[in-house]
Amino acid sequence: MKRLRRVTEAEVIAEFLKNEFYQEEFHQDRDQFEQLVLGAQVTDEAGNALRRALLFRRRGHMWRELPEDTQWWEVQIEPQDLERVQVFPRAQWRRVANSSFLLKDIVQRIKTRPFRGRRRDFIAKVQALSYHLRTHEDASAVLLIGIDDQKPVTILEGNHRLTAALLASPDVLRDRFRVFCGLSPNMGQSCWYQTNLPNLWRYARNRTRNLFYDRDADVERLLKGRQTASNLTTANLSPVRAEKVLTNSK
Repeated sequence: MKRLRRVTEAEVIAEFLKNEFYQEEFHQDRDQFEQLVLGAQVTDEAGNALRRALLFRRRGHMWRELPEDTQWWEVQIEPQDLERVQVFPRAQWRRVANSSFLLKDIVQRIKTRPFRGRRRDFIAKVQALSYHLRTHEDASAVLLIGIDDQKPVTILEGNHRLTAALLASPDVLRDRFRVFCGLSPNMGQSCWYQTNLPNLWRYARNRTRNLFYDRDADVERLLKGRQTASNLTTANLSPVRAEKVLTNSK
């Protein structure tokens, strides 16, 4: 896996949120946040904080399970990496995988095995996406996580797209997407990377701790802060002075 450049968590979150922005959690205020999400400026710290809060509406339970020391890189998937890229064993992938969650093995099963019922419907959607990727560009990002450059990596976001791309060809897999990979020596403690009883217990405990977390409270607080800063700047305070006023008022 070729490392292209180091990227910030804010950039990864911005791309992740773009992929999630069609979901129901954003229906009521999509117009309000469309420019913030689709035209993300990752040098804007206030915008970064708001995008993180928006992502946490839907994926907070996922992001909290990533180690704090995770380093993010933009990478290029090379042919030999197909021996270690695996999908996350969510329900529909369990039914297709037949015990091997390696991406290349799943693609081989799709190519050679008949499927029925819900599995057939699921595979049909992946195949339709594969055909689309053969003929259309795709500037979206997919996310991988792992321990280091040598051990297996798991698809955190982009199972369908990477599977569809490899169904088309290895070249489509390599060229269609931006690929971000989060690496940490502690990634083995994340249930999204390694599904075992200790990690699932840790995840369940964390979900319980955040059971009554108000997914909109952080968004509302950050919006209020942005509006206050905007009002102070409009009143001829410099951005630096406005930030001092906000800080002193907390």
